[in-house]
Amino acid sequence: MTTSGPCNAPDVVDVVALGESMVTFLPSRPGRLADVPSFDRGIGGAESNVACVLAAAGHAVRWVSRVGADGFGDHLVETIGGYGVDVSSVGRDPVRPTGVYFRTAGDRATDAHEVAYYRAGSAASAMSVENTDLAAVRTARVLHLSGITAALSEDCLDLLWELTAPRPGRPLVAFDINFRPGLWRDTVSPLILLDLARRADIVFVGTDEAEEAWAATGGARAIRELLPEPSVLVVKEGARGATAFAREQSHDAPGLSPIPPGAAESTTFVPAPHVDVAAAIGAGDAFAAGFLSGTLRGLPLRDRLRHGHLWAAAALTAPGDLAPPPARDHADRLSALDDDAWGTLRLGPGWTQAAQRAEEEVRTP
Repeated sequence: MTTSGPCNAPDVVDVVALGESMVTFLPSRPGRLADVPSFDRGIGGAESNVACVLAAAGHAVRWVSRVGADGFGDHLVETIGGYGVDVSSVGRDPVRPTGVYFRTAGDRATDAHEVAYYRAGSAASAMSVENTDLAAVRTARVLHLSGITAALSEDCLDLLWELTAPRPGRPLVAFDINFRPGLWRDTVSPLILLDLARRADIVFVGTDEAEEAWAATGGARAIRELLPEPSVLVVKEGARGATAFAREQSHDAPGLSPIPPGAAESTTFVPAPHVDVAAAIGAGDAFAAGFLSGTLRGLPLRDRLRHGHLWAAAALTAPGDLAPPPARDHADRLSALDDDAWGTLRLGPGWTQAAQRAEEEVRTP
């Protein structure tokens, strides 16, 4: 089957995010999918979410994927590009369609919702080593991948093996486990995600998904024992907070060098701030984006975790999959709070906009 290939885009960027994005249909009112009469259109995709939020924060970002040669593909490319993301390496497939999905307005974290995916045979599921612009992928300081791509097809899995293979000059690889049980084929075990994570430099995983995918119980320390290879392992523990295990040395962000096994390791736990949740969608992607932004800026590990929490809070307090991150100056000030002040922080809907309005009033003569 012949498909169109992507354009070359060799410029170096801060982050390349590779993975499927889909058009999302959100219900116009509460109720079962069977009862909802109309839907509003949006976009959804773990990797493109990370790309959009990072671009909104001022980072140079490229999204690499495949979409159909259809209106939904046009919508994805135009919308993601509208965030300032470089979409020149997105391939268009003349045969396979762009994936779509419908969901109700429940809480994904507690399964109090319905989701209907129409992504089998999608253009993105046909991503492969042969039809992906590998030069565009590799000209990044950080390459962001997720376990969702590994579950889409054998070709997609082969692509991840290629991109995570150790080689001179490889970008720093960030890998979000993003375990989605419904995607995994009976013939393929999610234990593959362990093998991919062991080849990455930065890994994000939740305690809940580690238990479901790998039967890993015992909390953050047990997961680190299961995954000792990554230079940085971030274990997300829901509303409690996140723990980072890191083999790090003092170096500036431009190096972004993986630290070999055997180096001294630190363990840092940062509690999550109190958040009045509007929608529990997209928070994990926002957390990863905030942590990677801090990594690119060379922030201390504690502050990277705090930025992750703050960016996640921006997503949790806004409807939909995507929310603008807090302004850098505001996030930096909150990240610099002492432990007691951080522990009393409470964030609700509109907190990022309120801070921006307050700063604008101060600047207005």
